Amino acid sequence: MFVAAFVALFEQSKKEPNVILMVVAIIVFMLGLMRLMSKVPGKGEKDNNNEV
Repeated sequence: MFVAAFVALFEQSKKEPNVILMVVAIIVFMLGLMRLMSKVPGKGEKDNNNEV
């Protein structure tokens, strides 16, 4: 995930960035972020489980 973010930022800093490479790097970063967020519980999840 960090490598994809680095590649996207590095490509953006070039004079003529490769748009396809930037888009792929951003998609990989977003997919990694989505998988990470699905594993992290929300703020209210712990409280909701205790009420039942």
